[in-house]
Amino acid sequence: FSQIINNYLDGTQGGCVDKASPSGMHFRDSKRKVDYVLAYHYRKRLAPHQPGVGSLEPTRGSASLALVLNGGTGKGHAEQQWQDGGQHAPKEQPGPPGAEVIELGPLDTLEEEKRLQREEYERNLVEAGLEIEKDPENKSQGLSFVRIHAPWQVLSREAELLKIKMPTKKIYEITEEGGILKTLNEIWCKLTEPLQPQVPQQENTNMKSLSYPFSREKIYLYNIKDKDTFFDNATRSRIVREILKRTSTKARNSMGIGTLIANNVYDAAYPLHDGEYEGQNDGMNERKLLYREWARYGVFYKFQPIDLIRKYFGEKIGLYFAWLGLYTEFLIPSSVVGIIVFLYGCITIESDIPSKEMCDQRNAFTMCPLCDKFCDYWNLSSACATARASHLFDNPATVLFSIFMALWATMFLEQWKRLQMRLSYFWDLTGLEEEEEHPRPEYETKLLQKKLKNKNIITENSNEDEKEKLTWSDRMPGYAANFGLILFMIMLTFSAVFGVIVYRITTAAALSFSTNETTRSNVRVTVTATAVIINLVVILILDEIYGAVAKWLTEIEVPKTEKTFEERLILKAFLLKFVNSYAPIFYVAFFKGRFVGRPGRYVYVFDGYRMEECAPGGCLMELCIQLSIIMLGKQLIQNNLFEIGIPKLKKLFRKLKDERTETKEMDTNQSKNPQQWDLDYILEPFTGLTPEYMEMIIQFGFVTLFVASFPLAPLFALLNNIIEVRLDAKKFVTELRRPDTVRAKDIGIWYNILSGIGKLSVIINAFVIAVTSDFIPRLMYQYAYSQNGTMHGFINHTLSYFNVSHLKAGTQPENSPFSQDVLFCRFKDYREPPWSQNQYEFSKQYWAVLSARLAFVILFQNLVMFLSVLVDWMIPDIPKDISEQIKKEKSVLVDFFLKEEHEKLKLIESFIAHDKQKRKSGTKGERIRAASFCQFNRSQKGSFASFSSQHTEV
Repeated sequence: FSQIINNYLDGTQGGCVDKASPSGMHFRDSKRKVDYVLAYHYRKRLAPHQPGVGSLEPTRGSASLALVLNGGTGKGHAEQQWQDGGQHAPKEQPGPPGAEVIELGPLDTLEEEKRLQREEYERNLVEAGLEIEKDPENKSQGLSFVRIHAPWQVLSREAELLKIKMPTKKIYEITEEGGILKTLNEIWCKLTEPLQPQVPQQENTNMKSLSYPFSREKIYLYNIKDKDTFFDNATRSRIVREILKRTSTKARNSMGIGTLIANNVYDAAYPLHDGEYEGQNDGMNERKLLYREWARYGVFYKFQPIDLIRKYFGEKIGLYFAWLGLYTEFLIPSSVVGIIVFLYGCITIESDIPSKEMCDQRNAFTMCPLCDKFCDYWNLSSACATARASHLFDNPATVLFSIFMALWATMFLEQWKRLQMRLSYFWDLTGLEEEEEHPRPEYETKLLQKKLKNKNIITENSNEDEKEKLTWSDRMPGYAANFGLILFMIMLTFSAVFGVIVYRITTAAALSFSTNETTRSNVRVTVTATAVIINLVVILILDEIYGAVAKWLTEIEVPKTEKTFEERLILKAFLLKFVNSYAPIFYVAFFKGRFVGRPGRYVYVFDGYRMEECAPGGCLMELCIQLSIIMLGKQLIQNNLFEIGIPKLKKLFRKLKDERTETKEMDTNQSKNPQQWDLDYILEPFTGLTPEYMEMIIQFGFVTLFVASFPLAPLFALLNNIIEVRLDAKKFVTELRRPDTVRAKDIGIWYNILSGIGKLSVIINAFVIAVTSDFIPRLMYQYAYSQNGTMHGFINHTLSYFNVSHLKAGTQPENSPFSQDVLFCRFKDYREPPWSQNQYEFSKQYWAVLSARLAFVILFQNLVMFLSVLVDWMIPDIPKDISEQIKKEKSVLVDFFLKEEHEKLKLIESFIAHDKQKRKSGTKGERIRAASFCQFNRSQKGSFASFSSQHTEV
C-alpha cells in the first residue's frame, strides 16, 4: 500500500532522492499535475532510549509491530486494527512472533487513531483511481502534505457522472443583432477599448463551441487535442473534490473529507493556485494575469475580465463579481442624478421663502423653552443655519429623485436577470440541473448519535432498510433556541437604540445647565454628533456579534446540506444586521419628535427629562446626518479596514503559531524553496461569499431605503465600490486559498432579498417624504391656505401659540430676562390657540395635513409600483438574441449528432464491405465474424433511430 501511495516515502528508498517538483505544481516526476492537496499535522511518539535501540516509532507498512491502544494488544495490520468504528481497542490477543508491545498514552492514542484514519482514507482514494504522493514524516512532529493527481480515466469517468459540459468539435456562428444597435455597440467598443483588460480573448468572438455533457461513449465528438489539458485546472480540482467528499472511512463512520477535517484528522483540503502572482521567475499564468489586470488598485478604471474570473474561480464567484460590477455601473447614473438634486438644493437655497422667513430677524418668533427651568425663551432666527441646510435635502427635487431611485432599483434587477441569462448561455449553464449534495459532517454526526441512541431501544425493526433521517422533533430544541435568541438579539438592538436616546436626552439637559454660552448654544450639534458616533460604534460591535451568533444558531439547527445551511445562515444574518443597521435611522425618521407632547403637557421619559424633539428645520436634516455617518463609517471601517486588516492579522497569527509548534529539527528532504502547496497553506481559507454579499446588500439598503433624505448616498456607494471591487479581487487572488469551483446559474436567495428591499424602499421613501419632510405641509399651505399662492407666511402658519401662564409650576425659565415681556411663546405644531374654545387641541389644519400625508403615501406607492411593474413588463428577462441563440444551439446540437452518427455508420459499413471483399473465400469462422459485424450494423441503425427521436425533443 505504501508503495502504491508513494514510492518516495523514504528518501533513499529504491535509490531515489526526494526532490521537489521544479514548478511546485507537479509530482516529483514533473509530469503528473497536482490537482488537490490535503494538509495535516503529525506527532510521533518518542520511545524511551534503550541501548542499541533507536526510536521505536511505528513505521508505516510494518506488519511486525503490534500497537496497544488503551492497554490492549492490537493486530499488526492497519485495516484489522480499527474495529467498531474506532471507538475501542480490539480484543486482546497475542501479536505475531517478535512483536513488541508499546504502551500508548492518551495523546499517542489519539494521534495513532488519526494516522489509521488517514491511511484508510488514502487507501480508499487510491482504490477510487486517484494517484497520491506524500511527504516523508522524518521529524518528531510537523506539517505534512498529501498531493493528489487524477488520471484521465478518473477524470473522464467523473465528468460523465457529474454531467460536465465540455466543448465539442462543432463551432457555430453567433447571430448578432443588426441595424442601429450593432452600430452603437461597435462605437461603444471602440470608445471603451482603453478600459478593456489585456487578457487573452477568443480570436473570433462571433463563433462559439457547441458544448455537450461529457460522455465516454461519444468521446469522438469532443475536441481532445491533449488529455492533460482537456479538463482545465478548475474542473480537475472540482472532480477530485467530489471524490474526496464521497469517499468514506469505517473509523467513526466518517463520510468524506468534511468530516475528517471537522475531526482534525486533516487540517485543510484545497486546490492549488496556478503559481506565484508576482515576480518574473515563472512564466505568465492565470493567477498572475488576474493580479496584473484585475486585482490591483492601479487598474480600477478597467472592466473586469469576468470570463477569466469564472474560469479560474468557478461560476459562483464569477457571478458575484459580475453582479458587483453591474451594481457599480448602475450607481453611476444614480450618482449623477443625486448630485444634480443636491446642486438644485444649493442653487435654490437663496430663493427659498420659508428659509428666508426663518432667518429674518424682523420676524420675532419667540419660541417656547427647549427644557424645563434652565432653558430660556429663544428666537427662531437663531436656527437659521439648520433651516438653510435642511433645504439642501428637503426640496421638491427629492420627491422626483425618490421615484427615479425606485425605478432604478427595478431596472437594475431586470438588467441583472438579463446579464445572468447571457452569462448562463456563454458559460454553458443553460439547463444546469441541481447537483445532489452530500450531507454536512455535523448532520452525519447528529444522525449517528441518533442511531446509536435508538440501537438499544429498537432491537427488532421490520423497516431496518428504511433510511434514517433527522425529524422535526430532533430539531425542535434548535428551532426553539433560534426563536428565543433572535428575539433577544432584536430586543438588544432596540435597547441599544433606547440607550442612545437616553444619552441624548440626559446630555442635552446636562449641557443646558452649563454656564458657558458657547456650550449652551451648540447643545443640539454636540448631542447629535456624539450620539451618531456612539450609534456607529454599537452597530459595528453588534454586527460582528450577530454574524457569529447567526452562524451558531444555524449550526444547532443541523441543516442537512451546505446549500440549506447557507440559505438559513443568510436569512438569520440579514435579519439581525438589517435591524441593527437601520434601527437608529428608523427611529429618527419616524419616531423622534412624534411623542413630545406640547408646552404645559410634555411627555417625560424619566422624572424631569422630556422626550427629545426635532430641530426647528425638521428631522430630515438629522436623518441625513445619521444616515451619512453610519453609511460612511460602516463602509470605511467595516468594509475596508476590517477587510484588509483582519485577514493579515489572522495570517500573521497562523504563521507565528506554526513557527512556535514546529521543532527546530532539520528536514533533510525538505526543499529550500517553499513549494506552491506550502505557500497556499499559509493563506486564509475561503469561507464563502456570504460576507461579501451581505455588506453590498446592506449598502443597497442605504442607497434605496432612505434616499429621499440623502441624495448623495449613491455617490458615496459608488466611490466605495470602486475600491471594493479591487479589494475583493486582491483578497481572492493574493490572500485566500483557491476556492473550490462551484457551478451556479444564479445568485440564489440574494436576488429575493434585493427584490424585497426594492419594494420596501418604495413604502419607506413614501413615508419619509410624507411624514419626515415638510413637502406635504408646504404643498398644502401653497394651494389651500396661502392667500396669494406663494409660500409667504408658511412659518407663521406652522407655529402654534401657547400662553406662558399655563406652564406648570416649577417648569418656567429661571432668571429669564424676557419673562416680563413674553405673554405667548410659539411651538411647531397644528393646534388651536389659547383664546380658542378648544385650546391646544389639534386644529383643522392638522387633520387636513394628516389626510394629505396618507393620501400621498397611497398615491406615491401605487404610482411607483405601477411604473416598476411596467418597467418589469417592458424589459424581457431573457434578451431576444440569447433566446434565439439557445434555440439555434439545440438545432445545431441535433444536426451535429446526426451527422457524426451518420459518418460513424458509413465508416462501419465501408469497413464491413472491405472486409467482405477481402475475405470472399474465407472460412466458416470468418463468415460468422462477418455476420456479427452485420448484426452490429443493424443494432447501430436501431440506436441511431432511437437517438434521433430522443434528441428531437431537446
